[in-house]
Amino acid sequence: MIFHVLTLFPEMIEQACRTSILGRALEAGSICLRTTNIRDFADNPNGRIDDYCYGGGAGLLMQPGPVCRAVEAACGEYEERPRVIYVTPQAEVFTQAKAEEFAACKNLVFLCGHYEGIDERALSRVVTDYVSIGDYVLTGGELPALVMIDAISRLVPGVLHNDASAEIESFHDNLLEYPQYTRPEVFEGERVPPILLSGHHANIERWRREESLRRTRERRPDLLKTAALTSMDRIFLDELSRREELKASGSGDEDIWKTEEEK
Repeated sequence: MIFHVLTLFPEMIEQACRTSILGRALEAGSICLRTTNIRDFADNPNGRIDDYCYGGGAGLLMQPGPVCRAVEAACGEYEERPRVIYVTPQAEVFTQAKAEEFAACKNLVFLCGHYEGIDERALSRVVTDYVSIGDYVLTGGELPALVMIDAISRLVPGVLHNDASAEIESFHDNLLEYPQYTRPEVFEGERVPPILLSGHHANIERWRREESLRRTRERRPDLLKTAALTSMDRIFLDELSRREELKASGSGDEDIWKTEEEK
């Protein structure tokens, strides 16, 4: 997959992408990174690509001409016109499902705005996807682009040493990831859950599934509305609700909150 980033700060993108897992993926050729400096498409000797907003207001706006020329030049490098992603808080929030959708593409172009944004006439001409990484405002689109590149790259074959890990981590089936443990077996008096040392793979998988359900219910209950739940998952969640009701009423047995290994 080729990631092509149009930005005023190409060095920011290149430096971040050439470290850690992304850096190794670039060296191995699993992904490819191209950057274009939008200033190179300015129509003046000073390389200025911004101006004041019509109608007044604070800040400067990126002009439509340089942006359109930069996008067309980038898209012209590919046989099939790629999707052009513009990051803005005025858009659908980026999710794991969106990452999977983008990961199926051969090439992606990211358009990074700066200052007060980009002239609407440019956006309406070249952008195919408007995406947000959250309800807050940043100084530019570079960091959101890097967030998405990282999330998408993990789903590209060959990027991770263990491709299965891309499938079992947070948001698999729209559930949060279960807690994980490593050595030592006891840390400051706290032990690794005994079931993880049992060697019983079926029980371990069920424990992990239930912990994912429990954690999602506690931290991101909104995800359960669209999670891929089995009948056993629903029974477990119903039991959690019943236990909470009993505990709140004071009529529940505290022992029911313990796992079989803890009893």
